[in-house]
This record gives sequence, C-alpha cells and structure tokens, in this order.
Amino acid sequence: MGNVIPHPLPATRLTPASEHGFFGYYDVPAFSGDGRLHLCQRVPFMDRLPAGDDVATIGTVSLDDRAFTPITETNAWNFQQGTMLQWSPTAPNDAILFNRFADGRYVGVMRDLLTGAERVLAMPIATVDPRGHYALGINFSRVFDFRPGYGYANSPDPFREETSPAADGVYRIELETGASELFFSYAELSRLLPAMRGRKIVVNHITINPDGTRFLMLVRDFGEMTAARWGTALLTAGLDGGDLRVHADNHLVSHYHWRDPRTVLAYAALDKGEGLYLLDDVTGETTVLDRGFFTFDGHCSFSPDRQWLLYDTYPREGRRHLFLYDLRRGIPYEVGAFADPYPPDDIRCDLHPRWDRTGARISFDAVHEGFRGVYLMDVSPLVG
Repeated sequence: MGNVIPHPLPATRLTPASEHGFFGYYDVPAFSGDGRLHLCQRVPFMDRLPAGDDVATIGTVSLDDRAFTPITETNAWNFQQGTMLQWSPTAPNDAILFNRFADGRYVGVMRDLLTGAERVLAMPIATVDPRGHYALGINFSRVFDFRPGYGYANSPDPFREETSPAADGVYRIELETGASELFFSYAELSRLLPAMRGRKIVVNHITINPDGTRFLMLVRDFGEMTAARWGTALLTAGLDGGDLRVHADNHLVSHYHWRDPRTVLAYAALDKGEGLYLLDDVTGETTVLDRGFFTFDGHCSFSPDRQWLLYDTYPREGRRHLFLYDLRRGIPYEVGAFADPYPPDDIRCDLHPRWDRTGARISFDAVHEGFRGVYLMDVSPLVG
C-alpha cells in the first residue's frame, strides 16, 4: 500500500460509552432522509453468537446530541447484518424495515415511527427495492447453518437435509400487502450452475440495483472451500423473474456494490485474476480497478455522486484500516485505522463503512474502545 496518502480524519462515537451498539452491513441505508438520525441496534453482549432468545433493541441516534431513542425489539439478528434494519425508501424519515421471529417463523416488519403501527411481511427481508415496491427474502436458518454470523438462530432449517430444495430459495415480498411468493428455487439455481450441481447451496447475499429493475445474488456451496475462498456463483436477474445471467460459477466472489443499474463492482477472481472488478451486467465485460492498490478484499461502496469509493480492510497487525479512493484521479487516502484485538470469527466487528445520503459523512462500527460502537466521520474536508 505504498501509494496510499495518509489523511486521518476525526471520528465521533454516536452510541453511549461501554454499551454495545452497532448498525450492521455496509450497503444498507443507515441515515435518515434528512440526515438527522442514524439507526442502530443495542445489545447486552459482544463476546458470543446470539441465541434465539437474545433480544436486540432497535433505535435511532440523533446526530445532533447523540441521544438514543428506543423504538422496538427483535430476536432475529446477528452481528454482521443486524436484523437488516433500514429506512423505508418511501418514508426515509418516518418508517423502518427489519426482521423478527414471531409465532414460530421469521417475518419482515415495516414500522411507522409516527404512529407505531406495524405491517408484517410474510417473509424476512434480505434486500429492499430502492423505489419501495417490494423486497427479496431468503431462508435465514439455512444461512445460519452456513455462516452463523449472517443467519438467525431461532429455528432449524426445515430443508436442512436437502442440497437444493424446490420449495425454498429466493422470495419476492410485496411491501404494500406483505404477501410473498417463491421467486427462484434452489432446485432451479442448481440446474443453472453445473459446477455446483449435486452440492448443498445457499444464497448468502442478495441486493437490488439502483433503479429496482434487476437483482444480484451470490450462491455459495456448503463446505466447498475455506471461508476466505468459498466457491461462489454470481447471478443477476430481472425482477420479473426473467433474463437471468450467470457471470461466475464456482469462482471467488466477495463483497460488491452496484455503481449504476447495469454495472457492479466486486472483489473477485474472474477472467483477469484476483482483484477489484467492474462488471457490465449486460455485456459481461470486466475491468480491473487499480490492480496495484486493490490487492485485498474489503467492503466497498460508491459515494452518492459515484466519484469516491469507500473501502476497508480486515485486521492487519491488529488494526482495521479505512480508505477513501478518488476514482477520478486514482488516489487512495487512508482516513483512519482502528484497533481490533478480537478473533476473526462470526462475532467479529467489521467496520462496514457506510455513506450518508449527501456523501459528506460516513459511519462505521468498531471495537477499538473495548466495546462495540457506531462512529461518525465527516469526510467533506477530503471529498469536497
């Protein structure tokens, strides 16, 4: 990383000292539409995996005075992605979405913060349409069996003994009514992926593109490779269920982010070796971004104006590093490094850095003060 420009920026903790608060993943909206509030989950521990009866308190933190306001609770959560907590695309100041375990099943919940009214969705959410029309859901019990830090522990997977069940897979959820339907079954995915055929598979991560017309899913094989090198298939499809495209079958594919409705950025090992790729979803053409710098996997996300890239590292000599990469000039800046003495397992605390809606601030989760907290950093002095 010799070409990195040091540019440290101060970070302010949003959550209370000595309490465990976190948000979760890097590609989910944490900031309210007006930029006044940040969502988070408060939990009583950080040293073990959550069990089915462990409760997380969902709340907001004021970016003005750091006051935490509890909203509700959930018992369907993990340390990597929380409870998929996020602001509603149609009411980004007044409504939230999250998951819950109730009456023996996982459900998604849309809660109105003004009235407290809740709409229960038939399936738990994994990704939400940016237009607010629908969500996609997956079986989080199956994900728990694959990677406990990304699934929920409340209920065993009813399809646990099946490698590619026809009655399970990706679900489309109508946000207006809460109804859901099986969209892509594991049996169908197995037929599309010859390298994984006959093996037990799981959809580990899934997101919808910025205009809500297509989605991307990572399909992984139970036990195929080590955690850092799972055999992964990258597929995209239209939200009408058609025009499915397989861009990688049993490759290394890790963190990714949509740049625009047809272009995906992903750390992967594709046709040009291992690196950070721009992938054209229409043509399949790939371009490697700054091979000299992006030699390591990180949580990547574009700034709202698509001129900057936010990136982090896993621990290096006990510290997690945070970068801003100027895409116009090809210059990486290190804006922070945070101690992390904890083991790299499924209770780890990745930074998971996230942009606010203006691109002037970022937030991230960290444990460098000895507890899990949410931190805010003003990046406007650098990004301008």
